[in-house]
Amino acid sequence: MNAQPAIRYRGEVVYLFAFDVAYDTARKPIRELLGQPVAQFAMDASKRSPRQLFFYRPQMVRLPPMERIGPLGPVRVEQVIKLLPVGAISISVRVPFAVAHFEELVAFHDLQFSNGSLHNEVQRLAQAVTTELRGHLIRPQLQLPEEEAYTVFCLASPVPNADNHPMNAEQWFQEHRLQVAALLTQEEATGRLSKQEAEESTARYLSYYDNDLVVLDWDAALLVDEPQDFDETLHIMELANLQLAELEAYDRLLDDALERSYRDLGERPLRSRGHILRELREIRIDMARFNDELSNTTKFFGDWHLARIYEKISSRFHLADWHRTIDGKLKTLDDLYQILKHDQNTRVMLWLEIAIVLLFVIDLLILIVGLK
Repeated sequence: MNAQPAIRYRGEVVYLFAFDVAYDTARKPIRELLGQPVAQFAMDASKRSPRQLFFYRPQMVRLPPMERIGPLGPVRVEQVIKLLPVGAISISVRVPFAVAHFEELVAFHDLQFSNGSLHNEVQRLAQAVTTELRGHLIRPQLQLPEEEAYTVFCLASPVPNADNHPMNAEQWFQEHRLQVAALLTQEEATGRLSKQEAEESTARYLSYYDNDLVVLDWDAALLVDEPQDFDETLHIMELANLQLAELEAYDRLLDDALERSYRDLGERPLRSRGHILRELREIRIDMARFNDELSNTTKFFGDWHLARIYEKISSRFHLADWHRTIDGKLKTLDDLYQILKHDQNTRVMLWLEIAIVLLFVIDLLILIVGLK
């Protein structure tokens, strides 16, 4: 009989799904969700960090583990739901693995269970969460929107060399850079990737200790660390993924508002200018509130390790570009508001002048009639 290949890599694949389910969330405490108690997320950083460490701590629910048949056999699946006050939810799904060859992990990208796909299962879970939270949601989405998904392959350190001996994580990465790039880009044939694409896909990476490493691409990431330290890096990635989902949602909202404003301004006769002004003013206020709340979830500044990870993943997600796009549309809305406001003031002044002239004419007529 042929001997089974030795297990070289252990860890888990973590799937992050962000949903924008409502315009906002009521500030009421949620005690229970899907029959499970709601708790506050808590975490301590293992790497060098500021003395006054700030982490956004959303409410979270940990669901009971489930047994599924995955691509490599039976697996124990864990699901965690996080609730954010900006009308968003994040669902993380953790699936453990133990493989002999690194290339086997490509099968975990679009994960299929024996009873269906992970994507469909998460969609049903998100729908159930939204339905139960209906009373807490302000202007909920009519139907569940498309999620923003991100996959993180977490390898337990230390990683082994060809002789199955522990080695430095960064050195291992340099020796397996092409395989890592193929994993992140979901390429089963490693040899098809060019050197340029491999370097581009793995260009953003960081290491703190000699046994940890994080490689960030736009659709997936590789995390090498001790299992008990996975959570801190995963939390940063989850918040960045949520931020991307919310920026995309508010970009669509602004597109709708601009299109409606252009249409209203082009109509003859114009719809009530007061109504248009009120709508634009509400959008400006809402966008300012949204920007404050979204910024509060990701206050990572400085040179500490987790802040650098957030900076790298923000660059990969082009969050700064999304912010600039939204700021540009807000400026356009503000210009429309100022134009309408100026036009409204001009009309008010015109009517005041007409009233003054009429009063002057009436006084003059009264004077003439009195003289006669």
